[in-house]
Amino acid sequence: MEELKVLVVDDESRMRKLVKDFLNKKGFIVLEAADGEEAIDIFFSDNSINLLILDVMMPKMDGWEVVKEVRKVSKVPIIMLTARGQEQDELLGFELGVDEYISKPFSPKILVARVEAILRRSNQLNEDVIEAGGITLDITAHKVLIEETEVELSYKEFELLTYFMKNQNVALSREKILNHVWNYDYFGDARTIDTHVKKLRSKLGDKGEYIRTVWGMGYKFEVNQ
Repeated sequence: MEELKVLVVDDESRMRKLVKDFLNKKGFIVLEAADGEEAIDIFFSDNSINLLILDVMMPKMDGWEVVKEVRKVSKVPIIMLTARGQEQDELLGFELGVDEYISKPFSPKILVARVEAILRRSNQLNEDVIEAGGITLDITAHKVLIEETEVELSYKEFELLTYFMKNQNVALSREKILNHVWNYDYFGDARTIDTHVKKLRSKLGDKGEYIRTVWGMGYKFEVNQ
């Protein structure tokens, strides 16, 4: 993977270290800032930052003020972290141009998965081959291997598996899946998704269990650890 740079902004040093360690393991370069003012200084002095992870409550300048300043000059992806978990905070974040919103406490693995998913959507993180739990998906060759044995998938099944594997550990609603895989808004019968998921699970054999049902919402691709 091309080395991408993430700026982590949080006044808690332990939180910054936790996030940094998990991102480093995935090959990201991580810069740190302990408050909003330091974050602004770093961001405006380094034009190669690919994504920001911002805490909301910080001294000197809070996360909202940082977002406002950054959005004046850049559309760089931003993930907001907050301990409050209040709906009005989330709505404010999206109004200001925040890409993702994660409430503390959170799983570092989930955060990394969100980072990777956002960078893929913004075409900064491009992977021709994705591997997970014994499944190898070659996007360029349009081929899927399970433990080196090729599996024949229909076009939509391949697109569905690609979307799942690009968003590992992220719960995906049926609406999101339809918008990204079928490329249209769909608010009616969800059997289109469910039927394809059932067929895909069957073709993946034992690996089909990685596609887990999130009851009342949709699905999540999660490899057993």
